[in-house]
Amino acid sequence: MYELADQTWRLRPRRMPWAIADQAATRIAEHIHAHSLAHVTLILHGGEPLLAGPDLIAHVVTAVREAAGPRVRVDVSLQTNGVGLDAEYLRLFDTLNIRVGVSLDGDAAAHDRHRRYRNGRGSYPAVVAALERLAAGPYRHVFGGLLCTIDVRNDPVATYEALLQVNPPMIDLLLPHGTWTTPPPERVPGSPKTPYADWLIAVFDRWFDAPRQETRIRLFEEIMYLLVGGASATEAVGLSPVSVLVIETDGSIEQSDMLKSAYHGAPWTGLHVTRDPFDAALLLPSVVARQIGVKALATECRSCRIRQVCGGGLYPHRYRSGSGFANPSVYCPDLFRLITHIRQAMVAGIATRVAGRR
Repeated sequence: MYELADQTWRLRPRRMPWAIADQAATRIAEHIHAHSLAHVTLILHGGEPLLAGPDLIAHVVTAVREAAGPRVRVDVSLQTNGVGLDAEYLRLFDTLNIRVGVSLDGDAAAHDRHRRYRNGRGSYPAVVAALERLAAGPYRHVFGGLLCTIDVRNDPVATYEALLQVNPPMIDLLLPHGTWTTPPPERVPGSPKTPYADWLIAVFDRWFDAPRQETRIRLFEEIMYLLVGGASATEAVGLSPVSVLVIETDGSIEQSDMLKSAYHGAPWTGLHVTRDPFDAALLLPSVVARQIGVKALATECRSCRIRQVCGGGLYPHRYRSGSGFANPSVYCPDLFRLITHIRQAMVAGIATRVAGRR
């Protein structure tokens, strides 16, 4: 958030004021009741959400659930860097039934390549200690999984096996945010080389060929589900309409914060919880573009044979200064190779099973 192209965080409070939290809860309940929803998901993130403090976190979750009413299920998840995940927070998350995801990028060397304190000291020991408290004992049921941002300089299989050491129920492998204008590391726009696919394929083969399922990996499962005709449940792949709005600390209603990687002001809608219902966002062209599926894809993507699976890639990764988001993903070659490889592995696996039954 703090290192991306959008820098509006500088103008906003570090913590959401309680009055804004109450108004946000009212808007969420308004939307729930207007559309007769039986289930919604509330995600607490940042920045680092634990810096809000346990009292504010408890207030937000309780206010939303009370406003929604007893007939509506409000699932709550929180994504943290883990360094502040102490026993007090774990007790709170247990009490409020909040699922916790922790960011971990591999072993100590891989993780501390990017996740250091201001004094330069690595955060790995603190994160692993927090994960040991979370993954074992009475708090295991609130462990949602790990988020790992890919760095192709780190060995892929060693990274995966380091993540397995904390026995996660799920792993999210994320491509680093980048665009055609500001490419991600080692991704040369227009180059046929596929450094990220190479990395991911090594992990996929290790995961897919294991004699038993060691954990779930969201990206791979989403691609596999799409390959057999399913619909995506994540923005990373597929063409499902985006169903996420972000409420910033000042009450601004914005699009997904991943758009912050494109340009300054990219997530902006002009809406605010004190005056606007969430449905007002559906009238905005920038939001409509993320609801209409294949019609919003670039010309090259619309004619691609894997368009239903790739979906043009993550929307922010399509950005290019001068042409906006009407482009393939900056990761296009990587996505094509990864999806093709997974399809081939699935076909081979099915053929092997069929042959074994004859």
